[in-house]
Amino acid sequence: MSSSSRIAKALATNSRLFRAPGRVNIIGEHTDYNDGLVLPTNTALYTWLNISPRSDRTIHVTAHNLGDSQSFCLDDIRRSENPGWLDYIKGVAAQLEADGVRLRGAELSIDGEIPIGGGLSSSASLELATATALLKISAAEMAPERISEICQQAENLYAGVNCGIMDQYSVACCKRGEAILLDCRSLDTMFVTIPKHISLLITDSGAKHRLPDGAYNNRGDECRQAVDLIAEVELGIQSLRDVSMPTLQASKVHLGERLFRRSRHVVTEIIRVTEAFGALQSGDPVKLGALVSASHSSLRDDFEVSCDEVENLVEIADACDGVLGSRMIGGGFGGCVLSVTYTERLEDTISKISNDYGPIIGRTPWMHIVSPTDPAGEVDMQ
Repeated sequence: MSSSSRIAKALATNSRLFRAPGRVNIIGEHTDYNDGLVLPTNTALYTWLNISPRSDRTIHVTAHNLGDSQSFCLDDIRRSENPGWLDYIKGVAAQLEADGVRLRGAELSIDGEIPIGGGLSSSASLELATATALLKISAAEMAPERISEICQQAENLYAGVNCGIMDQYSVACCKRGEAILLDCRSLDTMFVTIPKHISLLITDSGAKHRLPDGAYNNRGDECRQAVDLIAEVELGIQSLRDVSMPTLQASKVHLGERLFRRSRHVVTEIIRVTEAFGALQSGDPVKLGALVSASHSSLRDDFEVSCDEVENLVEIADACDGVLGSRMIGGGFGGCVLSVTYTERLEDTISKISNDYGPIIGRTPWMHIVSPTDPAGEVDMQ
């Protein structure tokens, strides 16, 4: 039974159904929390949420895909020392209330299609589904852009992940059939249609990551250390977004090798995002693929967030005739790989990756063709 079917079966007469998509970042990894540029889209994998109001201030949540049920009181929301899945929901509720929204208690029934730990932003999808649903049953209105900020704060404060705004903003604001060029400092946006002759294929490496485990947050700490050092000799530097390549090269000795390489990834990745947006505008899959591959090399060598499984998968994918470039997606340390392919060669690519990578992990890899879809919202059950 599908996730949507399980949730639909649980619908009560006074309940409402919501869904939020997964996020696929075409390019722009680890740039969002450095005030940089990103180029994500959404895809038709969803977190489904059925909600019905309660007469008290209790939030009771059943997570079908996790086989777990837990509750908390809106009047006594506390941060956990070891965050788990409920803390994403607690954080959203807490931040909505802190923003002035008086929430109603509710029964939440949740199921998901997005692989957890795959780099497709299952956490942001859960957050946006929760926020959208809680606001609706509490008769509160809020702009999608503000909802995304609330959800980012929730993940930072309650789940312990120092993420930027990209995931939440994409899930809240992207458009069907399009990718979004997002300036993570100003929140200015531009949209671009993904041409039909270009397909985006996602393959799970089988290596799961957990962002709160420390390595992801450590990379953010390293970026901030680099900014502090560069700002000692260059005025006006507030984030790596402000650093040019000449400035970075001039700071190499001051930074040391490790911080220089971390910074070089961010500075060059921001440039690649702009060029990738142009490649989509002009319908140039070859250029887009080359930029995606360059992003992967930078993530592997300069940011050091790859792993053996991901490297094996990228090598196999790039050997396919229809693939123009591949890279890890998400925070790194496992998860899924994105491949840019010619649409006419997509089926052959899927078959070859499955046949060549399957024996390495002992099973057929999970694969998904990206279908850019609508943002988080309520599902019309009529």
